[in-house]
Amino acid sequence: MSPQASRRTVLAGAASALATPLAAPRAAVAQPASSPAWQAVLDYVGGQKTTGFLVIQDRKTLVERNWPAPTDGAFRAFAYETTPEGALLEDVASQQKSFVSMLVAVAIDKGLIDVAKPVSAYIGAGWSKATPDQEAKIRVIDVLTMSSGLSEQFGYTAAPGTTFFYNTPVYAITKKVLAAAARQPLEAITHDWLTAPAGMTHTDWRKRPAAFSDVGNPTGLVTSPRDTARFGQIVLDGGKAADGKRIVSEAQLKAMFTRSATNPAYGHLWWLNGSDYAIMPLARRVDHALIPAAPADLVAALGALDRKLHIVPSKKLVVVRMGAACPDKDFDQQLWLRLSKALA
Repeated sequence: MSPQASRRTVLAGAASALATPLAAPRAAVAQPASSPAWQAVLDYVGGQKTTGFLVIQDRKTLVERNWPAPTDGAFRAFAYETTPEGALLEDVASQQKSFVSMLVAVAIDKGLIDVAKPVSAYIGAGWSKATPDQEAKIRVIDVLTMSSGLSEQFGYTAAPGTTFFYNTPVYAITKKVLAAAARQPLEAITHDWLTAPAGMTHTDWRKRPAAFSDVGNPTGLVTSPRDTARFGQIVLDGGKAADGKRIVSEAQLKAMFTRSATNPAYGHLWWLNGSDYAIMPLARRVDHALIPAAPADLVAALGALDRKLHIVPSKKLVVVRMGAACPDKDFDQQLWLRLSKALA
């Protein structure tokens, strides 16, 4: 069985890994936007197994809506308790990559990490199945841009920096690099550098159920729609928290969103709109922008089960979607066709 097929099998059978029943979140929290165009957005999103949907523009909440948890087995393994406002705390899957990207950027600001150095400079040799000479050429930047040249089993397949391959097990090495460089646990780094200064009170790392430990990334980032939006607002505010405290420099913020040489739709663990083509997970190429209907300057943190964080600087906009996998596989495009009308 291929690694990708194995991962899908894990997702499909993960319900048994979570024994605690889910509490159903409350209904709508706030909805200042009430035009027919916004209702069309909510009708669509609500029909896509969504649990949380939040739209903030220029720091004003336009829509905040929570729905009851779906019964999907895979979703139940990603969901935890409920926040006071009625939203589920959820393991946001590969959205965590973008949070880690910001932590790496902070580490660079602190002089703890140089992305041009090899990974082995931080965690020692022998972390991959490549030869010593091959491994020594794999830099931190190659892991951040999904161009390590390694397979999901850490075997050498191509020279680093030459091929884009969306590789979660190899990405997870970045968390080890952070901890080694800072000489602190990832949990402490995340709290001190990001969640505490940003006021993200419902965000932390948790050990995943045993079924997920086999796919190479055993810790999940559990967070809420509001905390995810706060994270997005840091990007809109040029690297500052809501109280003005600087979290990451403007230079490193810009570096996170620099298009990689191997995939113009990918930066440093962030997805980027506005390119002529995109290489998606499973090496699938599409000959158009990531989301054609969305503004070209949109950047995104995306995770399995259609966890979405869309940030649009030109519109001072943050959009968060959580829940189970959308029945509509064209969700992003269809969402933005509706959002564009509502925001007009």
